Amino acid sequence: MQTLRFIIQPRAAFGTPLVGDTLFGQLCWALRHRFGNGWLAERLQGYGEGRPFMVLADAFPHGTLPLPTVPSGCFQDSAEDRKVLKKKRWLPLTALATEFPTWLVQARTDQEAADAVLRSAGIRLDDPALQKVAPQPHNTINRTTGTTGDGMFAPYTMPQIWFHPAMRFDLYAVIDETRITAEELTAALTDIGRSGYGRDASIGLGKFAIDGAAQPAALPPADKANAWLTLAPCAPQGQGFARERSFYRPLTRFGRHGDTAALSGNPFKRPVLLAGTGAVFAPANGGLDNQRLFLGQGLTGVSTDHPAAVSQGYAPVLAIRLEVTA
Repeated sequence: MQTLRFIIQPRAAFGTPLVGDTLFGQLCWALRHRFGNGWLAERLQGYGEGRPFMVLADAFPHGTLPLPTVPSGCFQDSAEDRKVLKKKRWLPLTALATEFPTWLVQARTDQEAADAVLRSAGIRLDDPALQKVAPQPHNTINRTTGTTGDGMFAPYTMPQIWFHPAMRFDLYAVIDETRITAEELTAALTDIGRSGYGRDASIGLGKFAIDGAAQPAALPPADKANAWLTLAPCAPQGQGFARERSFYRPLTRFGRHGDTAALSGNPFKRPVLLAGTGAVFAPANGGLDNQRLFLGQGLTGVSTDHPAAVSQGYAPVLAIRLEVTA
């Protein structure tokens, strides 16, 4: 297996954050439409037994990874205001060559991450924003009265996520080259970028472009690595991790079916409990395979109406050297 990096440029507002498990579901539909149901069914064989054909990360500001979700005591003390430190959540790739305790002071806030990307494109803003969330009004027309009204016909708003046109994001994907090629994955991602990703794609949201060809990702494991950093939500249950040296934020995903299945009698999937992006897991036996590219498990049985449906409980990982103080 190998890890690829795509550079994504948003071309419209988004209704749904670009996260790995949600994108995996939509990519499965895109691959089915392009190559056929039989092609996809063959690739999904063994998905629930630890043999995924692809594992997708969240999209991160270009040149960054998520700051590990660990207690503040794992990092060295800083003179910066605590409120500022709490906003730092993006780790520049250059920090990977330094010692773990220094990562917090090198991390960037949303504003700093956006500023670095825009400056690399020759754009300087006084107040750069990684994203701006704005409410978008919607109306449902009562065909009897020809206007809005009360109850289900009352006007409402939905949030939309806006990015600067020059913003770029890194999307990492671990693929089994014997089952899916970089060209096939690129084609499916391009299809999604043209039609839209996530909520309200049918009305123009979630469009993006791929900047250049996919490149092999160069994320070197740390020397004497003893833990993994996850790049997407994952299901770590029963994977043999050391509780005292593993850290994560729990996340409950209330999934929905996509594409034509969203129009079925029950479009909702069963809720699943995940560890959020940026989790850190250490093996219980002390040994660590620093060449491992993903962890977690494929989630099956997530739908009552579609027994074959699966959810991504895997996450791409990076081997790091975690230092936990007593």
